[in-house]
Amino acid sequence: MQSERYTKGLAMLQQVDGKGGEAVVESLQDIAPDFARYLIEFPFGDIYSRPGLDLKSREIAVIAALTALGNATPQLKVHLAAALHVGCTQQEIIEVIMQMAVYAGFPAALNGLFAAKEVFAAHTPSQS
Repeated sequence: MQSERYTKGLAMLQQVDGKGGEAVVESLQDIAPDFARYLIEFPFGDIYSRPGLDLKSREIAVIAALTALGNATPQLKVHLAAALHVGCTQQEIIEVIMQMAVYAGFPAALNGLFAAKEVFAAHTPSQS
C-alpha cells in the first residue's frame, strides 16, 4: 500500500514534470526502487506540495540551483522541461540562467544556456 506522501508526491510529480519525471523514476526501479520512492515522497510529496510558492517559482529556483551547480545537466534538462510545462517562458528561463553567470560563473551559465537550447528545440508548445 502506498503512503499518503507517495500518493501526494506522485500527483505533484505528474503536475510538474508530466511524463519526464515518471521516466526518471521508472529508470531507477531496477537498480534503486527505494531511491525512486524517496524522489517521489520527499521532493514532490513534502517540498513541492508546500504552500508559499507556486510551481513556476519553484522551477525557477531549481533551474538557478542546478545551473549554479554546473554538474547536473541531465537534471537541469528535466527541470527546464518542467518549467516550460508549468508556465515559464523561454525568455524567463534564459534570464534566470544568465543571472547565474554573476554567482556561479560564465562556464556554469554557458552550460545552462546550451542545455536550455537543447530542451527548447525538443519542446513542442501545446496547441490551444
